[in-house]
Amino acid sequence: MENQDPAVVDAIKESGESTLEKAKTKAKTKFDQFVDVSLNIAVTGKTGSGKSSFVNALRGLEDEDDRAAPTGVTETTMEPTMYEHPEMPNVKIWDLPGIGSPNFKAKKYLNDVNFNTYDFFIILNSERFMENDIMLAKEIRKRKKRFYFVRSKIDNDMSSEKKKKGFDEQKVLSIIREDCQKNLKELGDPKVFLISSCDLEEYDFESLQNTLEDELPEHKKYALLQAWPVCSAASLEKKINMFKRMTWAASLVSAGVAVVPVPGLSAACDVGMVVLFLTRCYYAFGLDERSLTRLSEKVNKPHLKYLAKSKFVTAIREKALTRLQASAALAAISTVEYFLSLLPGVGSAAAAGISFATTQYLLREGVNDLADTARVIRKEAGLASVH
Repeated sequence: MENQDPAVVDAIKESGESTLEKAKTKAKTKFDQFVDVSLNIAVTGKTGSGKSSFVNALRGLEDEDDRAAPTGVTETTMEPTMYEHPEMPNVKIWDLPGIGSPNFKAKKYLNDVNFNTYDFFIILNSERFMENDIMLAKEIRKRKKRFYFVRSKIDNDMSSEKKKKGFDEQKVLSIIREDCQKNLKELGDPKVFLISSCDLEEYDFESLQNTLEDELPEHKKYALLQAWPVCSAASLEKKINMFKRMTWAASLVSAGVAVVPVPGLSAACDVGMVVLFLTRCYYAFGLDERSLTRLSEKVNKPHLKYLAKSKFVTAIREKALTRLQASAALAAISTVEYFLSLLPGVGSAAAAGISFATTQYLLREGVNDLADTARVIRKEAGLASVH
């Protein structure tokens, strides 16, 4: 059983009911964290630094989209504004008021924006970081939370520099990075991430993801990886591996339905759980129509969105995943499962084992199908290499 928790694998192999119950409890905790854990990201910085565009990019939206945070040259955010991730409502991105005022007081600001709401802070600036940025970072650190400096609008800098003779992209990026870090020495030389909200595949967006993964608690990492936009082949593979590892928990939790001796109750596995898990997978891999349209436009290949036609993509779009269970083999397993669940003691554990196998089969098939589809689309888009 590859990509699974060894403790749970051992428990599944045991025939005792109590051991199975322990495994199910552990799996349920893991799965609940995977599905429901909240993640609150605060985005702050100087007025005009591109906060709202960055919030939109994290949510996979263009600035012009219906549910996008409003953008503009003047401050459009006068109080903390929460934006749910379109497909992951437990991930919330907060657009905080600008910190450009000459009378800025970090302590008062953090109290006013309800500091304890957020898991971490992203401090944006489209130029060099100034005194207000540093005061804010110091106060956040004093209160024991993490902050990350993002130098935004890098695409604007590149566009301007490209017109100059002897343009060298890496040299320009190094100069910008050093210039930003110059003012941050008193904070211990923190890393500065250079980012373009218009093109997440470029510059340091993936590096920011990797840093957040390293520093977030494991259960928060699940939310981050599901919601974070696919910004490279490597980031897609991380998502795929996470979903593969999580199939054991979803399958074992589903097995709990099987021990109730009512015909057809578990339908070979918990259909609702399968639908939820694979729908999350579908969105995380960027296979929804909005993500594919955005990718198609970016690489100027309109046909990309028509490549997502695998059986699981089609089933999710038609909300008809239950059809995938209608094979004779799965129907037979469902029948056997019911008979076994009527037997006392070890019988119900055996029935749960069959439900586990059935769900595991469906989820593995689904994750592999969706992963292969996403890889094919990225390859066709010319974005297939893993850095």
